[in-house]
Amino acid sequence: MDLRAIAMGLAFALMWSSAFTSARIIVADASPLYSLSLRFLISGLLGVGIAWALGQSWRLTRAQWKATILFGICQNALYLGLNFVAMQTVEAGLASIIASTMPLLVALSTWLIFREKLGALGIAGLAAGFVGVTLIMGSRISAGVDLYGVALCGIGVMALAFATLALRGAMSGGNFLMVVGLQMLVGAATLFVVALAVETPRINPTWPLLFAFIYTTLVPGLAATLVWFLLVNRIGAIRAATFHFLNPVFGVAIAAVLLGERLGPRDILGVAIITLGILAVQLARQPGRTKVSPETK
Repeated sequence: MDLRAIAMGLAFALMWSSAFTSARIIVADASPLYSLSLRFLISGLLGVGIAWALGQSWRLTRAQWKATILFGICQNALYLGLNFVAMQTVEAGLASIIASTMPLLVALSTWLIFREKLGALGIAGLAAGFVGVTLIMGSRISAGVDLYGVALCGIGVMALAFATLALRGAMSGGNFLMVVGLQMLVGAATLFVVALAVETPRINPTWPLLFAFIYTTLVPGLAATLVWFLLVNRIGAIRAATFHFLNPVFGVAIAAVLLGERLGPRDILGVAIITLGILAVQLARQPGRTKVSPETK
């Protein structure tokens, strides 16, 4: 892995982790689904417009269209939509911890369903990751966390894991920014229809809302997604996923600094265990340690 790939991975992890804090600020003053739909509409139009200006084509490969539609629904509409709704009552740090279990769910699924070898290190990492989650959830449940919001976060991360599994090997073919922009528009359309059916528009204009919305639209929304697709194309999905081990640490740190969310000793211990578990799982899945089929790279 070269220095450019490492820099891209660190940038992605930081941007992705910061989205939970900015989302928490947004949903305090605006309807979650309407605001997220608007965010995707703006991000999508910007992405498509810039891609068109750079000469990228609408003529995507069949695999890219599959990725565009499936990621637009599973990642943008389900995963992020459910997280936005949940963060009306769930703290940003906890939401980021739940979301960070995605690589653990993917590794568990590939081990149990696709029979990919994981090895002792990977199995130990899975066990450690879920022990860490149990430790944190036990602490939060005893403190009266909103279980409905936690359940929404859990369903969301399972939707993202499903999309990741379904799209193994589907990101080649170029036109990355066009793919990013189009999948944002798919998410915008899906969420707008759902918002019309279930949500009452609400907005309390504040400076934090404005700044958080602009930041979420441009940085986690557009830039992080583009960096992720470029990183996957550069080093492969398995190597790129290694950077997810930073997400629990970055997520809770940003929420603590910007939102003043407090972490107890059990939370800190749980985050450390999850982080090490994710790292162990991803290291175990690196090419050379396990036999990986070409379509998973």
